[in-house]
Amino acid sequence: MVKQTSRFRRVCVFCGSSPGNRPNYQHAALQLAKQLVYRNIDLVYGGGSIGLMGLISQAVFDGGRHVLGVIPETLMLKEITGETIGEVRAVSSMHQRKAEMAQQSDAFIALPGGYGTLEELLEVISWAQLGIHDKPVGLLNVDGYYNSLLSFIDKAVDEGFVTPSARHIIVSAPTAHDLISKLEASVPDQCGVAAKPEMEGEIGCHEMLETVH
Repeated sequence: MVKQTSRFRRVCVFCGSSPGNRPNYQHAALQLAKQLVYRNIDLVYGGGSIGLMGLISQAVFDGGRHVLGVIPETLMLKEITGETIGEVRAVSSMHQRKAEMAQQSDAFIALPGGYGTLEELLEVISWAQLGIHDKPVGLLNVDGYYNSLLSFIDKAVDEGFVTPSARHIIVSAPTAHDLISKLEASVPDQCGVAAKPEMEGEIGCHEMLETVH
């Protein structure tokens, strides 16, 4: 199979430290890994070796792509078992973890997950709404896992708490192939991808991310 060249160099994937109760969640993680490898995209993720995090990171690493895991020092014993996968970058806090993951990535994808996945996802959506970055944000909506979240956001639009333009920050699709294709087509220019050099006195993408904490 001939590999493609994607507009993304690195994609950040948010996902659960649990595998979930349905095999389709694990299958989706492996299919996303397959798409990243096929499109020559490196992985940035939360650094764990368990659950969906462990599945996708191992599969991307085995496929020959670079894997960067960013993990707070306090979670290393809990979320890393056995040998580490790829490059592991230890940071001091959850805030630093998210800022580093965002700085290193050209786009974001959320697989099914729990509180941590939702918190990471909603933060990068908020950053996009505030203009801190213009990197695309995708939901891999496996078997309708995120339908309720999307319905809630639609309700927030109807009630005047989210603008229609901010609603379009979120790109969703049921398969990894469709999602990455939609993400690649969604934003013409992104902070960190072929960006112009920062002029003296300008604030860069990483510094902007740091200021939100």
